[in-house]
Amino acid sequence: MTSQASGPLSGIKVLEIAGMGPAPFCGMVLSDFGADVIRVDRADAVGGPGDAQASVDVLARGRRSIAVDLKQSGGVDLVLRLADRADVLIEGYRPGVMERLGLGPDVCLARNPRLVYGRMTGWGQDGPWAAQAGHDINYISLAGALWPIGRARQAPVPPLNLVGDFGGGGMLLAVGICAALAERGASGRGQVVDAAMTDGAALLNAFLYGMRAAGLWGDERGANLLDTGAPFYETYETADGAWISVGSIEPKFFRNLVTALGLDIDLAAQNDKASWPALKDKLAAIFRARTREEWTELLGDADACFAPVLSPWEAPRHPHNAVRGTFTESFGVTQPSPAPRFGRTPAAIAGPPALPGQHTDEILGDLGLDVTEIDRMRSAGEVAL
Repeated sequence: MTSQASGPLSGIKVLEIAGMGPAPFCGMVLSDFGADVIRVDRADAVGGPGDAQASVDVLARGRRSIAVDLKQSGGVDLVLRLADRADVLIEGYRPGVMERLGLGPDVCLARNPRLVYGRMTGWGQDGPWAAQAGHDINYISLAGALWPIGRARQAPVPPLNLVGDFGGGGMLLAVGICAALAERGASGRGQVVDAAMTDGAALLNAFLYGMRAAGLWGDERGANLLDTGAPFYETYETADGAWISVGSIEPKFFRNLVTALGLDIDLAAQNDKASWPALKDKLAAIFRARTREEWTELLGDADACFAPVLSPWEAPRHPHNAVRGTFTESFGVTQPSPAPRFGRTPAAIAGPPALPGQHTDEILGDLGLDVTEIDRMRSAGEVAL
């Protein structure tokens, strides 16, 4: 692991109970920000067939790993001892699981009142659906965030798992944890942060409620300003089968687009919805006449809110991203760099993903356990090395 002394969360110790998706994303963000993150993996994950994938799992970067059998009382006691020394605990189990393990927030906070206990679920810790199984697509459906995404008279399009798992889930859990740490600086007390993907996805949708209240968003999908209804906020296919995007919402940017394309249209009619279908057809025909690179050359400096639509594999090579260092290569994998950027305490990737149990001896040593006790725990199966 590399030094992370300059990160804004340097000195913060995080205990992450291994999980999938949003909780690991939160752990990655906190690690990038400088926190020392220990991941508690299952003992039976050590040396498994998933090691090859685990070694390149970008969401798992920057951690140390200890493998513990949480079905044994000695394993649970070990995790409690780690939580005693932690500033933050992250878990992503269904409601009640941590309590049944003996690791719930009441137990942990009684032992360590300064602990910020971060909980990541789909539906939340309570409510009629709290115990139901689900995935991103289900959580954002219930939150009202999936329905608006799609084209007119077509099915809603799942936005990968960006809205529930990562934006409304892991990212907001990280924000909540940072807020709780800031409050702890004044009160000296930790607290539970209950992050639910349904809540987070609903929050990400907040602007739509204001637009609807103002009469600027209707009841049809794909017929509004930002959902592919407007011809000036749309993606268009190019001559080479690639795509470009325009987002010329403001009149001055729309004027710049029209001027660059040499169109003769009434600029004052930009927001006349009746004219949108015809203008979209006209723009589609124009954009199909040249390649993506040709349009990038023509419109790149037009100040018309234009960009080529790049794949995730192309994006790292774009000159702007290259100058910014938006992407980096670490442990042999091209991946996004830490974000956002801090002027005085820069974030950084702390190290490669840890294999399950890779740092068990090191972490136990940090707890002050001697070789005899470590050997006993290994023999008892409480930890795996």
